[in-house]
Amino acid sequence: MRLPFFVYGTLRPGEHNHALFLRGRTGSEEPGLLRGAVLYEGPGYPYAVADEDGGTVTGEIVTARPEAYDRLLTVLDRLEEYVPGDPRSLYERVQREVTAADGRTVRAWVYLAAPAVAARLRTRGKLIGSGDWRARR
Repeated sequence: MRLPFFVYGTLRPGEHNHALFLRGRTGSEEPGLLRGAVLYEGPGYPYAVADEDGGTVTGEIVTARPEAYDRLLTVLDRLEEYVPGDPRSLYERVQREVTAADGRTVRAWVYLAAPAVAARLRTRGKLIGSGDWRARR
């Protein structure tokens, strides 16, 4: 299924991985919110963690150009150290509903912290209370 991506860290426009991996491969980019998740500091990048208490993460909804989609999916999985079924993965790529700035709901791929990583972050991670990785600076 060819879904857009919800990005909230180094893949956001203006960040270094956006320039390396997304520039020229996207058809559209728009602000969005992921509800039901919180953000934690990582080593130079953030982790979104599912949160039943209703947190919100700020980011962008990025739609890949059709001709770039398959390659981009492979590249982003590698960047996020996501391998389906591998317990050593840092992230899991999951489908989530995100809200665009105009109020539309969009189904998108989101990289959430893998279960083992999420458990560590919940016990001893540094929460980014605003839910916006850029605002922490």
